[in-house]
Amino acid sequence: MMIEKHIAKLLLATLLLLTAPYLAQGQKQENAAHVPGKPQLFNNGWGFYKGDLLEQYRDKPSAIQWQPVELPHDWSIEGPFSEEWASATGFLPGGIGWYRKTFAANTDWHGKQVYIYFDGVYKNSEVWINGHFLGKRPNGFIPFEYDMSPYLNYKGNNTITVKVDHHDFADSRWYTGSGIYRNVYLIVKNRVQVGLWDVAFTTPQVTVQKALVNVDVNVSNYTPSAAPVNVKINLLDHLGKIVLTVQQNIVVKPGAQMAKFNGQVIEPRLWSHDDPALYRLQVLISQKGKLVDEVSQPVGIRSMHFDKDNGFFLNGKSLKLKGVCIHDDAGALGVAVPEQVWIRRLNILKQAGVNSLRMSHNPHADYLYDLCDKMGFLIMDEAFDEWELGKNKWVKGWNAGTPSKAGYHEYFKEWANRDLGDQVRRDRNHPSIIMWSIGNEIDYPNDPYTNEVLNTGKNPQIYGKGYLADHPAASQITPIAKQLVSVVKQFDQSRPVTAALAGVVMSNEVGFPEVLDVVGYNYQEYRYTQDHAKYPDRIIYGSENGMGRSAWNAVDSNQYISAQYLWTGIDYLGEAGSWPQRSNGAGLIDLAGFKKTEYYYRQSLWSDKPMVYLAVKKAQQAEENGTWSHRGAEPTWNWPDKASVRVECFTNCQETELFLNGKSLGKKTRAGGDGQIPSWIVSFIAGRLEVKGFNEGKEVCHHSINTSGEAAAISCTADQQVFSRHDDGLSQIEIQVTDQDGNPVYSAANQIKVTVTGPGKLIGLESGSHTSHEDYQGDMRQTLHGRLLCYVKTIGKPGMISITLNSAGLQTKTIQLQVK
Repeated sequence: MMIEKHIAKLLLATLLLLTAPYLAQGQKQENAAHVPGKPQLFNNGWGFYKGDLLEQYRDKPSAIQWQPVELPHDWSIEGPFSEEWASATGFLPGGIGWYRKTFAANTDWHGKQVYIYFDGVYKNSEVWINGHFLGKRPNGFIPFEYDMSPYLNYKGNNTITVKVDHHDFADSRWYTGSGIYRNVYLIVKNRVQVGLWDVAFTTPQVTVQKALVNVDVNVSNYTPSAAPVNVKINLLDHLGKIVLTVQQNIVVKPGAQMAKFNGQVIEPRLWSHDDPALYRLQVLISQKGKLVDEVSQPVGIRSMHFDKDNGFFLNGKSLKLKGVCIHDDAGALGVAVPEQVWIRRLNILKQAGVNSLRMSHNPHADYLYDLCDKMGFLIMDEAFDEWELGKNKWVKGWNAGTPSKAGYHEYFKEWANRDLGDQVRRDRNHPSIIMWSIGNEIDYPNDPYTNEVLNTGKNPQIYGKGYLADHPAASQITPIAKQLVSVVKQFDQSRPVTAALAGVVMSNEVGFPEVLDVVGYNYQEYRYTQDHAKYPDRIIYGSENGMGRSAWNAVDSNQYISAQYLWTGIDYLGEAGSWPQRSNGAGLIDLAGFKKTEYYYRQSLWSDKPMVYLAVKKAQQAEENGTWSHRGAEPTWNWPDKASVRVECFTNCQETELFLNGKSLGKKTRAGGDGQIPSWIVSFIAGRLEVKGFNEGKEVCHHSINTSGEAAAISCTADQQVFSRHDDGLSQIEIQVTDQDGNPVYSAANQIKVTVTGPGKLIGLESGSHTSHEDYQGDMRQTLHGRLLCYVKTIGKPGMISITLNSAGLQTKTIQLQVK
């Protein structure tokens, strides 16, 4: 072991010399703006090497080639897709990778604490600074930081080295990506300070007249002597007006000391899903009248609770949680997803009436919680998909062949308490979070746990047949659940602890639900009534559910069921079928963020804004009523002449009227439609099909589709076209193949080439296809349903960016972006 450590130190020292001149470029601008106490992005100027560097160094020391990368970075999405990898993780590679960054230490940092903070590295990260080992973190979803202060060099360059080990590529049931795929920050603090997660904000009593506010501040002292300090709390409203200020003087001995504050806010503006009002919390630490540290973060004032008989309440008002589950990736971008992508996605989900998100099945990027605070989404924040025993990760396809057992369970015993505690401490001040989930489907029947009760009753989710005596006993779950609940309660008692149960009938036998504050049922709506009666003190909700109408009826018609979380809000990479399928299509929107027919059906159930939407299928085609329904009808009016088709209208309006080429085909009520979906059997005639929606006899909305001709042109729309050169700018350009009259051509599958000139770069093209193995790093892609999404990023220079779209047989299209 000592010899291996010596070799590693020699390697790191050699790499400092090899990489310092190259990686030092481009650091001045990033380092110039450091403000003590405030996290600064540290994403630029990194180098990347794919492979086992120790082995390469031993064999060919001169062969080390560092690829310049800007973080966040996901190397797995660079592919290629291959059948040699795993269905579970999208048939994309894992492997081992190294990252390097060289920077100059600012002389102002002398005598201070200098931290590097990673929001997420997948996985098994090891970090060095100037050859000194800082630590290892196996969990790929948990943020962590290291103190670099003792090892900084103020007379020359400093080099950070990060090893990422994802060689067990089939280690998850969905795509995780590989690398430093979230933001990295540099944090410079005085030696008397408030740590990054050492402020806890709660509002234990809230009314419209006043709110009681509690703030706990843990002040750390890294000096050898006791430090007298003043701790001041300011709470500012959206106009910057201070609505609460309290302070106290304390003496902090070497180590840490907690300061507790409370106060009242009169006539508070309450945070809610439809009015996400935010305040700003300032924590100011002063010594001898000089400010030495400041923590500033958005917070919200709101009350929430679950009731066993009456469901969920926000600010004293009953609210049904219309939720969806989401994963981390965004198709072509892998898991290195810019914030702007999630802004677009969340806006789309909001339009459908979604008001809640389940962060399945791991902590997500820090900025996503900020967005949920701002946009009014209520969050179930989830920690784990497995505990001390591994689940099946399918390699050849769902339930096909021999599964992999690699995964987080290998590190659970040593790391679970710390990982969960860090998640709660990082996220606890977000008003959007309403539940902590300690696990997803830990009790999946026979994967791995079992119980004799599986030989009886109804078990909708089960691996194998009945009780499997050679599998671990389900009774092992409950003690671990108690342990994890206690970890959450140590850091936050203001929210309930939950878990998403797959095998409720089995968990009931071993007392798992009794450990939880609220109990999530996955795909077991049929148990709601009987379990509510049998366990009258249990708070039940739907933690994962299918798209069928009956699943929503179980929520809508039962006052004591507060929530439904659809699987899933957005299509995602991995958890795929057999090759060539490499992504999962269970979402309301696809990998490109385009709305599916199922999206509009959900909108008709959940949205209050009047809407109508037309989709068509063969008259004899049966309705899809499975768990993932997806509505087989399509938004196209191109059919064989006089073909008999069923026109379906998804609407929340009282009455609808269908028109074909201006002629009315009759009115139908929503209430009278099968499943509240008005429909007409129509003999196809080319032209324009239009539907109008009416409430109280007044037209309130309409939708139409036209018969399209041959593909002839390309249209496109950018969500943003003007940027500042200081922006981390991203334009998301929706591309549509049209006929010569501008009608979308739904059947178009054209190959489109994208050329970007000027101060911008193409970072991805996404069609939403689940079987395409085209290179995600390429500049061309085949459309799906005539559509494509193009991601263009600015590069920090002013000028005009031109994006030219070419495809054989189509008119060339150019769109311009301006960087000021």
